[in-house]
Amino acid sequence: MREEIATFLANDVKDPRIMGLVTVTGVEITRDHRHAKVFVSVLGTDSQRAATFEGLANVAPHLRGRVGRALRLRVAPEIEFRNDESVAHAAHIEQLLAQVRKDLPAAPSAPAAPPASPGLDEGHGD
Repeated sequence: MREEIATFLANDVKDPRIMGLVTVTGVEITRDHRHAKVFVSVLGTDSQRAATFEGLANVAPHLRGRVGRALRLRVAPEIEFRNDESVAHAAHIEQLLAQVRKDLPAAPSAPAAPPASPGLDEGHGD
């Protein structure tokens, strides 16, 4: 189901409000297949995210029928899009780590390791 929704959002969605990078991160579906929570990450400004979620709510009924047909479900689930902050959170952590790496002084090079000693000296004392 996640792949079908992701393909639709990447290739077939026509709503101009759906902008920015939209990634389907997960789907939770009830046992009776009547309801599905689709978790998406939307990168962009706050206004772009808000517009994208409005657009997603608008295409949900069309997507419901498409998913039902594609997956040959007897009952197509009602789709609800939920915001997943994990991708944005990971991007923020990466940004912080890059800043820390930039701010750290260069580490001194490690001293050279002593040469490995052979297990037995050849030609001495048998």
